[in-house]
Amino acid sequence: MTPGPGDAGTLARMAEAIRHRGPDDLGFYRDARAHLAQRRLSIIDVQGGHQPMTNETGSLWITFNGEIYNHAALRPALEQAGHRYQTRSDTETILHAFEQHGPECLQLFQGMFAFAIWDAARRRLFCARDRLGIKPFYYYWDGRLFAFTSEIKALLEHPAISPSLAEDLLPEVLAFGYTSGDRTLFRNIHKLMPGHRLVLDTAGVSPELTIERYWDIPQAGSAGDLGASSWIAETRRRLEQSVEMHLMADGPLGVFLSGGLDSSAIAALAQRAISRPVQTFAVGYSEAQFSELSDAQRVAQAIGTNHREVTIGVDDFFGALPQLIWQEDEPIAWPSSVPLYFVSKLASEHVKVVLTGEGSDELFGGYERYRWQKLNQRCARTYGIVPEPARCWVRHQTATFPLLGVRLRRKLRHTVLGRDLSFESLYLENFYCAFDPGASCEKYMRYWTAHHEDSPLARTLYADQKTYLVELLMKQDRMSMAASIESRVPFLDHTLVEFASRIPDALKIRGRTQKYILKEAVRDLLPRNIVHRRKMGFPTPLRKWLLDPRAEPLYAALRSRDGLLAAYLDMREVEALIHRHRSGREDATDRIWRLVNLQLWGDLFLTGRRQRTPSREAAAARA
Repeated sequence: MTPGPGDAGTLARMAEAIRHRGPDDLGFYRDARAHLAQRRLSIIDVQGGHQPMTNETGSLWITFNGEIYNHAALRPALEQAGHRYQTRSDTETILHAFEQHGPECLQLFQGMFAFAIWDAARRRLFCARDRLGIKPFYYYWDGRLFAFTSEIKALLEHPAISPSLAEDLLPEVLAFGYTSGDRTLFRNIHKLMPGHRLVLDTAGVSPELTIERYWDIPQAGSAGDLGASSWIAETRRRLEQSVEMHLMADGPLGVFLSGGLDSSAIAALAQRAISRPVQTFAVGYSEAQFSELSDAQRVAQAIGTNHREVTIGVDDFFGALPQLIWQEDEPIAWPSSVPLYFVSKLASEHVKVVLTGEGSDELFGGYERYRWQKLNQRCARTYGIVPEPARCWVRHQTATFPLLGVRLRRKLRHTVLGRDLSFESLYLENFYCAFDPGASCEKYMRYWTAHHEDSPLARTLYADQKTYLVELLMKQDRMSMAASIESRVPFLDHTLVEFASRIPDALKIRGRTQKYILKEAVRDLLPRNIVHRRKMGFPTPLRKWLLDPRAEPLYAALRSRDGLLAAYLDMREVEALIHRHRSGREDATDRIWRLVNLQLWGDLFLTGRRQRTPSREAAAARA
C-alpha cells in the first residue's frame, strides 16, 4: 500500500486478519512510500519462496497470491536474457518476466494470480488479476491512500478505512445475492476485475491511478470444417493437459469429488497422471435426496482414489453461518458455500491443494437453465401472439391461484406462463433473482449485448462467465482459504476457455443432453451412470431446515429492529414473508436466505451487534 495513516502495527494487523490464507510464513517490506505484507501458504519452493520478494537489484518488490503453472517453461528464456534466479518459485518468474517484458508479461502466464509489484525507483505500483478471476484482489483508493488485499476484512484493519454501506447496491444484492461489477457492498472498496491490470503512479505532483483490461473471453468462433469427433478429441486433449499442469505442487494434493461429471472427470484424469492414489474428499447430508455421497463413493471406487467424506446437519449449517459470512466479507450468495467449507476443513487435515470441477457448466452449457431458456424462447415466439392483458392475467393466476399448490406454482413461474417475454424476465428474474432486480440487470445485460453477433447460448455463457462465475470463484477461494488450503480449477485454464468459446452450440447442448461434448470426451474414464447422471448442483436441504425449530435463532436475528434491515425494509412485510414460508403457503427459501445473510452481515461489519472475527472456538477448530 502507499503510505497513509498507520504504521508497522497497522500493517501487521492487516496481515493478521488474513492469517488463514497463509499460516506458513509472514513477511514485510517498507520504504518511504510503500508498505507490503505477505501471508504465505507454502506450496512451490517451500524453503525459497519467501515474500515479499525482490529482484537481483532490489529495485522491484512483489507480493503474490496464486500459482503460475508454466513458470518452469518460462524460466530458460528469462535466464538466457540475463536474469539470475535465486529460487525455484513461480513468484520469481513473475518478477523477471516483468523486468523483461513490462506489463505485457501477463500474456505469458498460465495460472491463477493476484499480485502487486512495487517499482521503488519509478515510484510506481503495478497490480494484476488473473483472466477469469480465480484469485481475489480488493482495493481502497481515496486519492491519497491506496490499500489492497486478498480479503476486505484486512482493509478494515486500517485506521483510515471504516466500513460503510453502499446503499445503492442493496437491490442488486437482494436480487442476485452479489454485486457483479467492480464495486463491493462496502462504500469505496472495489474489486480489480478479472483480466484487468492497475497502475498507481506516485512520481508526479499527484498520484495517478489507471485501470485497463488486458484479456477477454473471445467471441464465439466459426466451427469451420472441424467435425464432431475432432472437437471431442481436442476437448479431451486440452483437459488432460490442463489437469496435468494443475498438479504442480511440492506437497500433498487432492480433489473435491461430488460424484458429478465435472469433479469426477478431474479426479479420473488426475489419477491417471500420478502413480499413487489420489486423495478425494466429499461432503453430504443425512437427507439422502440431497446427498451426493453415494455417487462420490462409486466414482472413487471405480477410479481407485483414497476417499474421505464428511456429513453435516442442520446444527452444523446454521452454527457456521456467521463465521462463514465473516470469511466471505459480504453476504453469502449460495448455501453451497457452507458445505464447501466443511469439505475444505476435512481436506486440510490431509492436503494443501485441491482440484475442483468449477467452471465446466459455464463453458459447456451444463446448467438446466440454459436448456429451459432455449425452450422458453421458442415458446415465447408463439405465446407472444396472445394479447398482453391476457398474458398478464395468466401470470397473476400462476402466482396466486391456491389450487395449483406451492410446488406447481413455483414451476409454472419458470415458464412463459409466469413471466413477461423479455430476456431479463425469462432468464435473469426467472433463474437468478430472489427479489425484483429493478435496474440491477443492467450490469449483466452489458455483457449480454457485448457479443451481439453470437448465438443466444454463446452470449449467455459469456455473460455468466463474466458475472455469475466470478462470484462462484470467490466462494471457492474464500471457503477453501478459510481452511488454509488452495483450490485450483483446471476447467478454467484460459487456453481451454478460449477453445471452448469456439465449440459449436450443438456440441454443448444436444437435445436434452447438456455438456454433450464433455460427456463424450470423458465417457471412457467413468461409469456410464455418472457420465449421464442428472445434475444436482451441490444441493442443500435449506428449505426443509428453514422449517425446522432449530432455525428459530435465524428468524429472531431477521426480525430484530436493531439490525441493518430495519432501516431499509418494512419489517411487517418481512414478518409476513416468514409466516407464509413457515405455514407452507409459499416457498420463500431464496428470499429468506438473502435476508438472513444481509442481516447477519450487517451485524458483523456495520452495526457491531456481533463479534467481527470468528469465535475462539471457531478459530481453535481451524488451527
